[in-house]
Amino acid sequence: MSRVAFYAPLKAIDHPVPSGERTMARLLLLALAVAGFAPEVASTLRTRDPDGSRHPALRAASLAEAERLIAAYRADPPALWFTYHVYYKAPDWIGPAVSRALGIPYVVAEGSRAPRRASGPHALGHVGAEAALDAADLILVMNRRDRPALEAARPGPQVLADLPPFLDPTEWPLAGAERTPGPLRLLAVAMMREGDKLASYRLLAEALMQLGNRPWTLDVAGDGPAADEVAALLAPFGDRVRRHGAVDATGLSALYGAADLLVWPAVNEAYGMALLEAQAHGCPVAAGGYGGVADVVQDGVTGRVTPPGDAAALAAAINDLAAAPDRLAAMRIAALAFARTERGLDGAAARLRAALAPLLGERA
Repeated sequence: MSRVAFYAPLKAIDHPVPSGERTMARLLLLALAVAGFAPEVASTLRTRDPDGSRHPALRAASLAEAERLIAAYRADPPALWFTYHVYYKAPDWIGPAVSRALGIPYVVAEGSRAPRRASGPHALGHVGAEAALDAADLILVMNRRDRPALEAARPGPQVLADLPPFLDPTEWPLAGAERTPGPLRLLAVAMMREGDKLASYRLLAEALMQLGNRPWTLDVAGDGPAADEVAALLAPFGDRVRRHGAVDATGLSALYGAADLLVWPAVNEAYGMALLEAQAHGCPVAAGGYGGVADVVQDGVTGRVTPPGDAAALAAAINDLAAAPDRLAAMRIAALAFARTERGLDGAAARLRAALAPLLGERA
């Protein structure tokens, strides 16, 4: 069984704060194992730098970590190095150095190029990310938004292969929750922090304002430093909004199972794991079409993908689905099948096996 050195520079799998990033890192480790590899976490050094001020120190720490790993691996190197998520705010200075020294393939899952960051506070992070992406033998594209830039700068022998976002259905057992008659039951699941998340909550509040006289309720699962701002945004809707704070997987599963529709503007989301998790419970989605949202929501089949940043369009999509219960019911069935089969763990493992095996001289 081929050993795979795994690294997630943006957020390690044991980071205490839950997020879609941590979830996907854990899922990739699991998928590698299901694909027949033996993944092992090589390092937990985090290179995330929101403002660029720590890139020099992080680069130095990364290069020291690379030297340590090269020495540790020299007698018994892994078959390849696998890094999850590389971009200018979280470059990988470790993987390319270790791979080069040991003569093993270097693989990146979800890599993003950003030419506009070549100057300014993130210039060093940009250089690090670009060098890592240039060094990759294989880049697994998880967000369709990334592909054009990756194609344009692709070194000759580099391979790009699609790996759509996925989940493990066994982590989300269907509890048989029944959707009760009554007002349309909406659900939002997201952390509460400044920036894109708070911008999404603002757009959500705008959309709710435009639902007219249609009866509805909204359950909100999430917490964070911007919780007070989110509470203020949703306060005008009174007791139609129920805030649950941070919710564990069991609680989330119950909320997904009871909701009629997950609604989320998804401002600058890479794809949004909650959108996929909801569908795995038979809950359709109405979401803003940022980034790779269209990779996890099939517009018109498992939900609606609306123009990015358009609160009116999101409200119209909600109203249209609420007025067509038969269509919403058909979307529930389609969402369940899509998330649990096409975006399930087994399919992702098969894609990983097919993409990685040629690098190792193995059969897919």
